[in-house]
Amino acid sequence: MPFYMRMGKIPAKRHTQFRKTDGSLYSEQLFSTEGFSSIYSLLYHNHPPTVISGIDEPFSVEPKIAMQKHLQNRSFLGFNVAPVDQYLPSRKVLMLNNDVTIAVAAPKKSMTDHFYKNGEADELIFIHEGSGTIHTMYGKIDFVYGDYIVIPRGTIYQLEFKDENNRLLVMESFSAIRPPKRYLNEVGQLLEHSPYCERDIKVPTELETHDEKGDFLVYIKKKGMMYPYHYAYHPFDVVGWDGYTYPWAFSIHDYEPITGRLHMPPPIHQTFEGHNYVVCSFVPRLYDYHPLSVPAPYNHSNVDSDELLYYVAGDFMSRKHVERGMFSLHPGGIPHGPHPGTVEKSIGAKETKELAVMIDTFHPLMLTEAALGIEDKNYFLSWME
Repeated sequence: MPFYMRMGKIPAKRHTQFRKTDGSLYSEQLFSTEGFSSIYSLLYHNHPPTVISGIDEPFSVEPKIAMQKHLQNRSFLGFNVAPVDQYLPSRKVLMLNNDVTIAVAAPKKSMTDHFYKNGEADELIFIHEGSGTIHTMYGKIDFVYGDYIVIPRGTIYQLEFKDENNRLLVMESFSAIRPPKRYLNEVGQLLEHSPYCERDIKVPTELETHDEKGDFLVYIKKKGMMYPYHYAYHPFDVVGWDGYTYPWAFSIHDYEPITGRLHMPPPIHQTFEGHNYVVCSFVPRLYDYHPLSVPAPYNHSNVDSDELLYYVAGDFMSRKHVERGMFSLHPGGIPHGPHPGTVEKSIGAKETKELAVMIDTFHPLMLTEAALGIEDKNYFLSWME
């Protein structure tokens, strides 16, 4: 989130001598995800972050693409993915293109003996079930049901869960994840008409500074490969930092819906954006208040985008047979809209209790073997009377 933060001990001027009580220098690190031309943070380590004691044999985690091209409305049952003990193996990529990957995960155990770093993509983790804490070199953030966690690429982190019942939606973005530009002023502050503001943002707290030498295993992901790196010092040895790049969280429950007299189109639900995609939050809200309004959405053709909707909770006025953890994928090029009977049913209704995450991609999504394994193959027939 692009507003200035500082934590811990930092020198008065950047790139100057900053010494410990024993006279040795702290190690300064510039952390930027877009070279030297965008937002960044400066971190000060007890030990250089470059001290690697070993690298194990890398292994592939590249998803197996089963369908590169398709043109069919589809549905997938995300909760049919079985829970797995460890977080990294639990991540199952279902769809992807050159801009994003979209996965579900059902980890049962916390990351206690290893760390993780995505070396090429920002990550957006939506907490569908479970709670816990994400630990990073910037500090920690507690998370609960409904939280989005935004993790800049290159951030080393650990996830600690309170129990074994966890369901996550995980998106990797090969561009920065940002609030929509139309909700920001020229200096990056969220405007008055934005559906959320800086007060809703959860930032790192309680900087956890370790000064330990040992063998610290960090899995680094890049180009579909996982590289097991052994760090000689604890990755969370930062004594202070400041800047504009750091992980942050935002709750879908804090998204303030925008309503109107007539049906409002999906852009009013937009929460984040990146290169060639947007992320939207559908939350409980009042329906339209024109006396002749039709609350159910009209049929529409996403000619230039794929629409992926992930159902979190509640009833959807435009869909039948919706269950938690279900995806609907409506590819660009063919129309979709409300199921039979739902338009008339919506007339006169005052509000909706639906909760969902939508990811619209402006290039087609390819499907993986994991996706086809949880597909409801008859979904495209659901508009039949």
